[in-house]
Amino acid sequence: MSDLYTGTQVDAGAHSVFIDDDVIAYINKRNTNFRISTSCGGPVLLPVSYKPAKPTDITLKAGDHLIYISMYQARYIDHIHMDMIPYHLESMIEGST
Repeated sequence: MSDLYTGTQVDAGAHSVFIDDDVIAYINKRNTNFRISTSCGGPVLLPVSYKPAKPTDITLKAGDHLIYISMYQARYIDHIHMDMIPYHLESMIEGST
C-alpha cells in the first residue's frame, strides 16, 4: 500500500497516480473506501458497498480511507478526479449537506 500526501502523486506499482484533493475530501466525507472499476463509459469510482474490492486490486491510501483499483484499470489510471464519480452518487452527497 502506498502513502498519500494530499495533492501529490502516489506510487501505484509501475507508475504514479495523482489523486485530486476534492476526491480525497469526498471520500472522507462519505467515510468509506472506494474502488475504481471498469464500466462501459470508462473507469468509475464507486464505494466498496457498490463494488467490493478484489484480492487482485492495487491499493492506494486516500486521506483516511483506501482506493482500490482494478488490475485491469491500474495500468491506465494516472489521475483520479471527480469526473470518475457517477452523477447520482455526487448528487446524493450534495443533497445530504
